[in-house]
Amino acid sequence: MPIKKILIVDDSPTERYALSEALTKNGYQVITAESGEEGIAKSKSELPDLILMDVVMPGLNGYQATRTISRDEATRAIPVIICTTKGQETDKIWGMRQGAYDYLVKPIDHTELLARIRAIG
Repeated sequence: MPIKKILIVDDSPTERYALSEALTKNGYQVITAESGEEGIAKSKSELPDLILMDVVMPGLNGYQATRTISRDEATRAIPVIICTTKGQETDKIWGMRQGAYDYLVKPIDHTELLARIRAIG
């Protein structure tokens, strides 16, 4: 299934903008959410083809949101790539255990991100 619509879940306006720009320039439709809670809601209402999930956010963090999305019947098929500053091996293992498809450490290399998105689609 080709990836067309991508949901970016990040509390940083700068990060959302940078990712949105890179993805839009490459032909993807982008939706954004500013929190884990909003990310879960939009994953259900918009049914994106892919979710880029930050971890460190107020309220529900990215691990919790990823776990919720990956265990919900309506959204479990949507791959989640965690995009975070948390770069320890234990962070990556924990992220993958929550149901993430992939894990990237910020600052995100847009070329690398696009390659990984193409690999999924």
